[in-house]
Amino acid sequence: MTDRSKKENPVYSRTGTDKVELKEDEWKNILNPEVYYIARQKGTERPGSSAFEHSKEIGTFYCAACGNPLFKSDAKFESGCGWPSFYEPISKSSMIYLPDNTHGMKRTEVECGRCKAHLGHLFNDGPPPTGLRYCINGVVLDFEKAQEAEKNYGEKPVE
Repeated sequence: MTDRSKKENPVYSRTGTDKVELKEDEWKNILNPEVYYIARQKGTERPGSSAFEHSKEIGTFYCAACGNPLFKSDAKFESGCGWPSFYEPISKSSMIYLPDNTHGMKRTEVECGRCKAHLGHLFNDGPPPTGLRYCINGVVLDFEKAQEAEKNYGEKPVE
């Protein structure tokens, strides 16, 4: 998500805790078409198309629709499924869990706990310590590199 589109989105806040409830036409006006398709129409990006799938940068992942903090990078792992995967969210209130029986499958859909944007699905085949795999569409993720990591980048270790 670009800085320009964040400024045009009046509900985007990385510190806001209020629930966001907008009409679909309002969402359509403030989200870019890719984010709208996945977040509001429960779409799915092509597997392997997210720059976040193999990213190893240190920081925080936020909901691209509203800015809600979702995952820390240290909960990210390489699952080989084609989408960014995490074993736990930042907090229990970061997510809403819903049964999803579409496409002849029994799955758990995960939505943003603040704006109810569709994020992806939860599976029970992840690594320890949780055994969970949050399989998330990268299009609905916004990322901020950890400032401490940025500050220390390039510094030589003390010997």
